[in-house]
Amino acid sequence: MVDFNKLIDYFENLNIPENMLNRGQLVLNEFLKPIKILFEHRSVPKEPWSDEQIEFLLTTLSNMDTDKDTEAARVGEREARIVSKLHLQTSAGFCHGIGRSGFLTAPQPKAPGGSIMYEISNYLARDVLRNFGLPNIKEAIVVPLCTGMSLSLSLGALRPEKEINNSYLKRTVLVPQIDHKSLLKSIELMGLRPKIIKGKIFGDAVRIPFEDIESSLDDDCYAIISITSFFPPREPDNLKEISKLANEKNLNHIIVNAYGVQSPEWMKLIRSAIDAGRVDAIIQSTDKNFLTPVGGALIASPSIEKITKISQAYAGRASATPVVNFLISMLSIGINGYHKLIEEQKQNRKLLEEKLIELAQKFNERILEIYNPVAVALSLENLEQKELFALGGALYNLRVTGPRVYNPKEKAFGTCCENYHTPYIVMNAAIGSKTKDITSAVKRLEKAYLQITQK
Repeated sequence: MVDFNKLIDYFENLNIPENMLNRGQLVLNEFLKPIKILFEHRSVPKEPWSDEQIEFLLTTLSNMDTDKDTEAARVGEREARIVSKLHLQTSAGFCHGIGRSGFLTAPQPKAPGGSIMYEISNYLARDVLRNFGLPNIKEAIVVPLCTGMSLSLSLGALRPEKEINNSYLKRTVLVPQIDHKSLLKSIELMGLRPKIIKGKIFGDAVRIPFEDIESSLDDDCYAIISITSFFPPREPDNLKEISKLANEKNLNHIIVNAYGVQSPEWMKLIRSAIDAGRVDAIIQSTDKNFLTPVGGALIASPSIEKITKISQAYAGRASATPVVNFLISMLSIGINGYHKLIEEQKQNRKLLEEKLIELAQKFNERILEIYNPVAVALSLENLEQKELFALGGALYNLRVTGPRVYNPKEKAFGTCCENYHTPYIVMNAAIGSKTKDITSAVKRLEKAYLQITQK
């Protein structure tokens, strides 16, 4: 076995000068040092790794899996057999996936390298959440599922068994109104009944009063969902009071923190909720928070037992690709890099509001007064019905992606309430956005506005 930390010992009797060998060993040791630290500390590195270091780590671990064993006699129905080297690239070599059937975090006998990779990724998931606002969580796992499917998994895993004096399983989930189809589908997929508490208008903001949530509780309820990050005009829920209610009434409490890790303000709400009462699971997207391709989520909890339940509820073996994508992001960004991304996000959010205020003054519109650390909403009160419909298409043709144009008179879904008073457009300054994205998008919004009003 080659010890790379003592590689030059193999060449000491050759004609290469000793000082050259020592210099080479020094460079190699510096290359390998972050990997050694990762194995020892199992935490997100302070500084980002190079792509070469990440690739070396992934290649080394994936070569521990049994599908790389040229002498193996593989007679199982699932042996990570592939037909193209492109499969190796898209999975980073982890063709066996992660977990065992029925237990997501269980070591996989055919994938010792993949098991190590997943174990490290889960340590990094917990570490990054602790570093950026949730020091009071005990466990976190990366799941190869979107946010909505992660909610389904969590709701199914935490559903109580039949009680002694109860002939049926509770099936109602309290949902402060969230106008997002994937979240509603995630509840219905599990055969559960969402009991939606309607949003109410407070000035420009839409909130769900806590007293309405409390009065909606009935004997069939076993869980409650709350949210942090969402589109204006919806503001975050009163997580602290909801967690107290969950604790008092023995309700499972799941927080959907879809893109909230990037906001210290949203994370503070979750931290306070954990301290105040009961929080069973917190779900966040990997692509929205950690700049990965779509397809993964982090599920965290202040309870190790709850994370174990959720991991044991996963049906089948899982793809390693979303996990690898998260690991790559964490090693590529590092703690200091993520701090920098958060600061950039704050500055871009401020810039977006400033630019939209300037635009509002030109068109006699206004910025809606809504608490949201990522998004800004601009009124569109001076546009006619047909112009509101045309604005989204005009922006798309000008190559602006992501804005949301709402006309409450045409469609209420999305406003999280009934009879919202103002048509509006929402633009986001989310993590990873660049200053040029903000300035360019607002300029093109102005152009689109003029295009549709001057026809």
